Amino acid sequence: MKKVRKAVIPVAGLGTRFLPATKSMPKEMLPVVDRPVVQYAVDEAFEAGIEHIVFVTGRNKAVIEDYFDLHPELIGTLEQTGKKAQLQSLESLLPVAGATSFIRQQSPQGLGHAVWCAREVIGDEPFALLLPDMVSFGGRGCLAETVDLYERTGGNVIAVERCEPSETSKYGIVGRGAEVGSGFEVTAMVEKPAPANAPSNFYINGRYILQPEIFALLGNQQRGAGNEIQLTDAMVRLAQSQAFFAQPFNGRMFDCGSKEGFIQANVAFALARDDMKGPIFEMLQEFVRSHERREEAA
Repeated sequence: MKKVRKAVIPVAGLGTRFLPATKSMPKEMLPVVDRPVVQYAVDEAFEAGIEHIVFVTGRNKAVIEDYFDLHPELIGTLEQTGKKAQLQSLESLLPVAGATSFIRQQSPQGLGHAVWCAREVIGDEPFALLLPDMVSFGGRGCLAETVDLYERTGGNVIAVERCEPSETSKYGIVGRGAEVGSGFEVTAMVEKPAPANAPSNFYINGRYILQPEIFALLGNQQRGAGNEIQLTDAMVRLAQSQAFFAQPFNGRMFDCGSKEGFIQANVAFALARDDMKGPIFEMLQEFVRSHERREEAA
């Protein structure tokens, strides 16, 4: 069994759900409290033991590459003004030299195509895939739990969470087989099934460990939903020859690709901070009371 050393983070999406904010700012740079969304995925990857991250970027995403680089002018200003806490925070977030690569996806052709673009850097070894819109919250990171199961099972591992049975049509759903350690065997993968046809209520939450054979399948994958190359379609083909397992996440994943999930993540992370939870909690209570008063007066 090969160790998972590399991770792919696709950041080439246009972020149309957050227009007009994403007209000039990549959606991955929108802040959850005081860190951009993509920083949370990077932190999660390094926590799980990842040594090298491959960012698959697109046009107008150069600011992401700049963010993970040194800023001598900013560092100099912080040093001169004695802002040691801010300086230490920046230094702690900076990847070591050579730990990141940036690859251009010339045209948006789907998640499967974005993953395929990283094939030469990943090479012939298993890799992690983190969708940066999905932000892990609570305890250990989702990818660390997924790596734990991989080190027991090998093969391919998908992180999952439960949804309401009535909401399976919103997600990619997996079928639940025999239990294996903290997870279970995957018996099916179905994209957005109707509740009556769903094999379970476990949905794929944006964290994967995949074997390199997925690249050959993505290279000749027929276009699927949205006329795009879909990763799930290639995984279904790979499952015909390789085992897939699922790791239920013990925390919570916020979908920061949606406005609702983005706001929820900001509130949750703010309430988890000692320097913010008091004022934020009081503000939320006042909002609820004001809303109730308006409802009573209506």
